[in-house]
This record gives sequence, structure tokens and C-alpha cells, in this order.
Amino acid sequence: MYVCICNGITDKQIRAAVARGVGSLEELQDELGVASQCGSCADHALSMLVEAIPQPAFDDGLYYSAA
Repeated sequence: MYVCICNGITDKQIRAAVARGVGSLEELQDELGVASQCGSCADHALSMLVEAIPQPAFDDGLYYSAA
């Protein structure tokens, strides 16, 4: 699916960029050119970026009961 029509950037390209280490909208703009023309895709590109960044697994060992 196209995310940035102005520059022809797809969701797959955004996910691939994140896999290569891109971690911010500014880095996406530098690497792919997303949201660098009209900017109407910036919110969607940012949400795609957040979704694509791997989240750390929850570790129960980090929390304990104060009881």
C-alpha cells in the first residue's frame, strides 16, 4: 500500500527501513523521502514507523509485589 503518494513510498519500504535501523520520522524522510513534499502522509508514516519498531517483550522478572 502506498503511504506517500508524492514520492511513491510504500508500507513495505517503511518496514524495510525500520529493519535496517531507521527509528524516527526524520530518518525516514532522509532515507526514503517520505513526508518531504506535501506532508499529508506524515501522521500515517509515523504510525507505520511506531508499529514496525520491535517492542521489547514483557519480563515478569522486572516487577515484584510489595506485599
